[in-house]
Amino acid sequence: MAVRESAWEIQVEDVIAAGLPPAEARDFHLALRSAANAGRQVGMEAEVWRAVVTQRLLRPDHPHALHQLVYYSVYAKWDLAERGPPPYWFPSSAQCKLTNLGRLMEANGPKLLGSSYVDPITSFNVFQNYSVCHPEVYWSIVVKELSVIFRNEAKSILDTSDKFKEGGAWFPGAVLSIAECCLLPSNSPNKTDGNSAILWMNEGSDDSPVSSLSQKELRRQVMMVANALDTLFTKGDAIAIDMPMTSTAVIIYLAIILAGYVVVSIADSFAFKEIATRMRISKAKGIFTQDFIIRGARKFPLYSRVVEATDCKAIVVPASGNDVGLTLRNHDLSWRDFLSRVAGLPRPCDYSPVYQSADAAINILFSSGTTGEPKAIPWTHISAIRSAADGWAHLDIQAGDIVCWPTNLGWVMGPILLYSCFLNGATLALYHGSPLGRGFGKFVQDASVTILGTVPSLVKTWKSSKCMEGLDWTKIRLFASTGEASDIDDDIWLSSRAFYKPVIECCGGTELSSSYIQGSLLQPQAFGAFSTPSMTTGFVIFDEQGIPYRDDEPCAGEVGLFPRFMGASDMLLNADHKKVYFDGMPSYRGMILRRHGDKIQRTVGGYYIVLGRVDDTMNLGGIKVKIATDNAVVSFHSAFIICNIFVFINHIMYLVLKTSAVEIERVCNRAEESVLETAAVSFRSRDGGPEQLVLFAVLKPGTTKEESSLRAKFQRAIQKELNPLFKVNLVKVVPEFPRTASNKLLRRVLRDELSKASTLSKL
Repeated sequence: MAVRESAWEIQVEDVIAAGLPPAEARDFHLALRSAANAGRQVGMEAEVWRAVVTQRLLRPDHPHALHQLVYYSVYAKWDLAERGPPPYWFPSSAQCKLTNLGRLMEANGPKLLGSSYVDPITSFNVFQNYSVCHPEVYWSIVVKELSVIFRNEAKSILDTSDKFKEGGAWFPGAVLSIAECCLLPSNSPNKTDGNSAILWMNEGSDDSPVSSLSQKELRRQVMMVANALDTLFTKGDAIAIDMPMTSTAVIIYLAIILAGYVVVSIADSFAFKEIATRMRISKAKGIFTQDFIIRGARKFPLYSRVVEATDCKAIVVPASGNDVGLTLRNHDLSWRDFLSRVAGLPRPCDYSPVYQSADAAINILFSSGTTGEPKAIPWTHISAIRSAADGWAHLDIQAGDIVCWPTNLGWVMGPILLYSCFLNGATLALYHGSPLGRGFGKFVQDASVTILGTVPSLVKTWKSSKCMEGLDWTKIRLFASTGEASDIDDDIWLSSRAFYKPVIECCGGTELSSSYIQGSLLQPQAFGAFSTPSMTTGFVIFDEQGIPYRDDEPCAGEVGLFPRFMGASDMLLNADHKKVYFDGMPSYRGMILRRHGDKIQRTVGGYYIVLGRVDDTMNLGGIKVKIATDNAVVSFHSAFIICNIFVFINHIMYLVLKTSAVEIERVCNRAEESVLETAAVSFRSRDGGPEQLVLFAVLKPGTTKEESSLRAKFQRAIQKELNPLFKVNLVKVVPEFPRTASNKLLRRVLRDELSKASTLSKL
């Protein structure tokens, strides 16, 4: 990849080498020179990039190499150590007032902040801090912006009288049905019966029109399923869903809650033992599933896994057509037979919702379980409100938006997506199939998706396979990303698909029902970085002695959340909640901080980077290396180290402090053209001794490479770009990496494979 020292040093020959025909390259070069006039002085790089983006010089159909050339050249002399991550997206004074949060600030800022209020951009940090100090005020305003209808109003927003509840009691006395809130029309946000509630397309039907379900028809189908549920189950029963996130799955999910039951979320990728564990912990009385999962021309069994996992009654939805494609157990029901149970009712599509206390359980979700038995986390009606409110504030989800995010109801992003759409008046877009190929991208185009959520491994696949070339994603107004480490170059590719719309990074947890740090459309955004704590979220970063750093101090340490986090869990079904989240945490201003487990970095400029989990490290040659895992987003350092741009970052001690396993992977990913992705793990042989670095590699389709050759290339790249003390002991090429259903890399499984093979004992 060619990189120049500035935009002014890019030559016509560089543009041609990046893939433009000579005539077009000359025109592009002239336009680039004109844009570069915006910042010829040192320190004006951001103004040059802003001009490039504003003038739309870089188009989605341009070769990615051209995007790389311009972006990395513009910021070649950007002093990361002095200025923090460089911005690529900038809020405008006009557009910011059209965002949800901008409108709220314009209407309430002068009254709440007084003379300190200027405008949504200038006053954002002040307002976010105000929301932390006065959450009752913030939530009293925001809940009215959502499609939330209380049967009985809350006595207050927050009750802190019970000293045994670290997080307080939110909306005490409130009674509602959050499922009914999702289904009813509303004025604010504007949601009518005629609106499209769900859009979907089946894989393999890419040339067919996008299917649609109106708000009214969604309500009718949910109520019919609720009536059928009452013929089989007792109020309060836990009922599992283990199937892809299809329109039918969404209907089932809402019906279970509308009828006063509790959803048990199980990812459709789980083996029977994992299904059995979740059924046992939740004490589920039944389960909805599919006969098969269809991906392209292949059929994967699902019902058979459920049968092996549980004796509970299963209601089986056909993956295609109207009839299930196998023989069921005697006590199980097909979807057709299940719905036929309401045939005798005079009004099968009418149902009176079950209203509950706001803190009643509606959904049992599970942590990923990468380190042992998964924690069973009950979600309440309040959890759903928090999910939707963060989507309203940070993703700016509005009535009329069409939101697509490949996920599953078995993982936290599934319910978050559902509530963020239906409580904000947006349309939920679902692709019934694999999101890895062009079919998904065409659905995004044909459904006119305006907000596209991703996980970084998806983006990497799209970029590598070039399967999305020629598709029009320019109706997308923002992207969102969560689940694993974001690669900056991949995010450049993603953002460029829609003329450099922002990629809002999200990091949180199932137990929080939302994110604790995110991006915001009221702040400049930098690739691979978060720009703010989420609204009403307060936290401190503290060192290994539990001493907090100053709020404005660049630092790295464990994050401790303020305990009054609306929507966060206050119990676990199979563990001591206080022990898991509070015991052993330091105090801050009279509060016992809540544990989340992330190690994060606050950069110069006020951005945040998630470095990994505090309890997961490698020790290589006496140097502790953080392994960025759950929801991690890689530091901007690695991308520019890889590009040989910041030559000043060669000081070994600096690298010892900043190197993470993700940065090792970033270096290795670019060390060899045939490599798609790598995973760094440490391993200690059975005979003891120091930990040794092992790199697993997945190659691009159609390529081959000797492991010994890769090892030599990885070793040279690591020693040159990161640390000369690190030694690559082994490289193993594998067809794919083991991942959870939410795409988190299972390093533990990779380490277990090494242990079983006793590979390192032969070194």
